[in-house]
Amino acid sequence: MQKKKDKISNELKQQIIAIYASTPKGPYNYKQIAKMLGENGEQQKKYLTGILYSLAKENILIEPFKGKFQISPLYAESAKKLGPFIVGRVDMKQTGKAYIISEEILEDVRIDSNNTNNALHGDLVKVRLFPKRRHYKTEGEIIQILERKNMKWVGLLKVAGNFAFVIPDSKSLPVDIFIPIEKINGGKNGQKVIAEIVSWQPPMKNPQGTIIEVLGWPGDNETEIHAILAQYNLPSKFDKKIIEAAEQIPSEFSEKDFENREDFRDTFTLTIDPSDAKDLDDAISLKIIDEKTVEVGVHIADVSHYIQPNSIIDKDAQERATSVYLVDRTIPMLPEKLSNNLCSLNPHTDKLCYSVIFNINLPGKIQKYRIAKTIINSDVRFSYEEAQTIIEQKTGLYEKEISILHQIASELRTKRLKDGAIAFEKKEVKFNLSPTGVPLSVYFKEQKEANHLIEEFMLLANRTVAEHIGKTRPTLKPKTFVYRIHDLPNLEKLTTLAKFVAKLGYKLKTDTRKNISESFNNLLKTSQGRGEENMIETLALRSMAKAEYSTKNIGHYGLGFDHYTHFTSPIRRYPDLMVHRLLKYYAKNNPSENEKYYADQCKHSSEMEKRALDAERESVKLKQAEFMQDKVGHSFEGLISGVSKWGIYVEIAETKIEGMVRLTDMDDDYYYLDDENYRVIGHNKKKIYKLGDNVNVKVKSVDVIKKEITLTLQTQTKTNIKHI
Repeated sequence: MQKKKDKISNELKQQIIAIYASTPKGPYNYKQIAKMLGENGEQQKKYLTGILYSLAKENILIEPFKGKFQISPLYAESAKKLGPFIVGRVDMKQTGKAYIISEEILEDVRIDSNNTNNALHGDLVKVRLFPKRRHYKTEGEIIQILERKNMKWVGLLKVAGNFAFVIPDSKSLPVDIFIPIEKINGGKNGQKVIAEIVSWQPPMKNPQGTIIEVLGWPGDNETEIHAILAQYNLPSKFDKKIIEAAEQIPSEFSEKDFENREDFRDTFTLTIDPSDAKDLDDAISLKIIDEKTVEVGVHIADVSHYIQPNSIIDKDAQERATSVYLVDRTIPMLPEKLSNNLCSLNPHTDKLCYSVIFNINLPGKIQKYRIAKTIINSDVRFSYEEAQTIIEQKTGLYEKEISILHQIASELRTKRLKDGAIAFEKKEVKFNLSPTGVPLSVYFKEQKEANHLIEEFMLLANRTVAEHIGKTRPTLKPKTFVYRIHDLPNLEKLTTLAKFVAKLGYKLKTDTRKNISESFNNLLKTSQGRGEENMIETLALRSMAKAEYSTKNIGHYGLGFDHYTHFTSPIRRYPDLMVHRLLKYYAKNNPSENEKYYADQCKHSSEMEKRALDAERESVKLKQAEFMQDKVGHSFEGLISGVSKWGIYVEIAETKIEGMVRLTDMDDDYYYLDDENYRVIGHNKKKIYKLGDNVNVKVKSVDVIKKEITLTLQTQTKTNIKHI
């Protein structure tokens, strides 16, 4: 027992010394130090006074005022050897080691598993950096947890006598959670649960927690989908108060609703959306002015008319920030009455919109625009497939109007690509599901002319709105606004990509912005139809920065725009709702809004968008594993889509479903990773498997719970290949 106390005392000493060394001004009393230590300091507060006086006796601290301490000048010089300090977020790995992502340092900082100080994935931490070792990554140790990010974890409950453990689903938590038997909340051995960590103090090897929700039995569709939502801390339903508040919003219009709105109800208007979409937030109108000029209106649901700032619905939408699109369901940002009814631009119904109206000189030159509140009544709702058929066959309902819109969109797209936009056309894997969520078949969603028609007008509206606020005279400072930004590609990743594709006979220029975008498009175009097409597109995407929301405009590199925002989907994206409000506010000649508020909201929205995308990918992986579980023993043609020190990833050609061939299963040789050249090499026979190679594989096993598909390499001919 005494050894445990001594260990706690020594660890606290080191943390306290680090705090005083990094903030030498001081002085601080034990309460202030407890606060700086975070949760650990509050729980160990009773030891702090004794430790502070102990450090003063060692001449490490001095006591200039009673009960207040600061670093001793004699010790300050030697304290510098503790190294510099940074603050960052923890990216925890399954092995227990971690990396710190910080804005204070360019590269990520490596933390060994014995130096993580019980930090969890996503925590905001203070890190002491070690002296840099040649040829090694920057290393350090976590000395203080400033903010716990996530205390709730999904996993399998394992009950053993008078205690239990939760084995986390996430690979970001490398330890099991200890659960006292009285805290299992009715959970049964083997069920999926949500555990909340309540404490994790030295010298405990495992965090201690309590079960806050029992999800159900593994393998059940509802259990697994709710587990994914819980894993990414995303809501699965609306609170009763939110639904009740939405129901209170009047469904009928009053005369006041029509005030200061342009009336487009007699102008031809259409919507084009996925056939199963319920939240139609954009429509396009067309009016022919003369034989060379048309008026095109991009009409967006006026969500801000219905949702008042700081209302209960607004606060909930702000927290959600986005709708979540999983394989078998949509978790909307707004309650159904708003998302599918009041705000959805359903045909043959009067709808309130916020619109950008363009005068366009055919075939596609913008003459002028205006932004206005409007009222519309859509004439027709097309699915993408229906509109595509009309475009291809040049006949059908409203063919003339669709043809004109298609002509303009094609011109806009041609110009955009010429000006430096990058054209990624990656196929999306979709599933036909049974009523209970069982995947029956796989199909691919491709972008065609009908998709491009809508996309180009939405891009035009988004860019125009961003320029409307952000493009000012040089002497004027732009007003606070929400931008969708996309930085230049990572130069190091770009150089690596250029070296790799050069070995495949492609050239990628990396010297100027224009050359990068032009050669990117040329690379994507010339690789189409070849074995390495998907691989090159995947690597190209990995080299790109991630798009995000920000009040600081740096342009959108991928689209080739100097100004860009999100205006066109306020039903499903909170940043779009903020943009609508800002536009209306500035239309009244009001001064610039508070930047910090919107900067914080941009950061939150970007984070929630990432969570939603991760959850969507996780749901796809779940259905892929479910679809393949009865294919064990079947052989398929595939393409090597990735390599790692654990194995090679193979994408099955027929379904685009990915599995792993473990190096330990490649028993004809000892294979090692050559990561610079995206390949593995046999040590003795020198056989090479590289990214993009065509291979035959057999399904060895499928673990639906872990969403893992294990494959083995095959040598049989194509006649042995089974098709799904």
